[in-house]
Amino acid sequence: MDLISSLGLTADVLRERLKGARVLVVGDVMLDRYWFGDATRISPEAPVPVARIEKMEERAGGAANVARNIAGLGGQATLLSVVGDDEAADALERLMQGAGVATSFKRDASIATTIKLRVVARQQQLIRLDFEDTPSHEILADKLEEFATLVAQHDVVILSDYGKGGLTHVARMVELANAVGCPVLIDPKGEDYSKYAGATLLTPNRSEFRQVVGRWSDEAQLCAKAEALRAQLALTALLVTRSEEGMTLFQADGVLHQPTFAREVFDVSGAGDTVIATLGLGLAAGLPMAQAVTLANAAAGIVVAKLGTAVCTQQELFAL
Repeated sequence: MDLISSLGLTADVLRERLKGARVLVVGDVMLDRYWFGDATRISPEAPVPVARIEKMEERAGGAANVARNIAGLGGQATLLSVVGDDEAADALERLMQGAGVATSFKRDASIATTIKLRVVARQQQLIRLDFEDTPSHEILADKLEEFATLVAQHDVVILSDYGKGGLTHVARMVELANAVGCPVLIDPKGEDYSKYAGATLLTPNRSEFRQVVGRWSDEAQLCAKAEALRAQLALTALLVTRSEEGMTLFQADGVLHQPTFAREVFDVSGAGDTVIATLGLGLAAGLPMAQAVTLANAAAGIVVAKLGTAVCTQQELFAL
């Protein structure tokens, strides 16, 4: 039985439901630049490889990659974020328009748009260079004001926290979403999860979860720590993505574990973006939480077989 049939749906029905689903994505965006080439010799100036660049690519990263995944799966995505007033922001805007994502970029002339530059040779990353600044208080307040207007026009909100300062007002955003009955899903960052209290669902990966709750010795201890955190933060659900171990959903009525769909793992960067994008879109389309998790797990298995920040398309997902 194929993936869609296993959910008790037909492809046509699910396609129509995804098409009408509206997701608001808010958070830290970045421009991922890739310089591809070959490295066949060592520099005479220092013991480092010399990369001869043959090709350059630009991709949308962070919250922009979340929005791109939603659009790629056939949903309606709106992206709200703070960027610099520079050419990197122009590039991001073009990429989003090309992907079919509606954007509302608050431009802050005092900062530079976050850029991650990766040099890749023979499918191996040689170095990554990061350029980033923290947005100003004024521009963040402006973004919060627009969020209050946009949230009621969407079925689900995704807050994508990359720790760059774009979600300074995350607690207030959760309050505003809850006030209009809009589920809010958060990809968290850092050790303090108290600011996410009251959210519908958090999606930490295994290492992020360990950073907050400490180590566990077996599955029972993991479940106990997850349930304690879920109750402490008054979350409807907690989804821990566990790399090669798959992902586990914790809710008040029980635990659902799904083994990984991945057949080949090439690059896990951006996989968390795909998980929360697919999960949020599934919920916006009216799927039960467990079914949305199944779709998210399958989509993650597709993108980890691709290089860099990548998108799972509707065609790829429906082919499983």
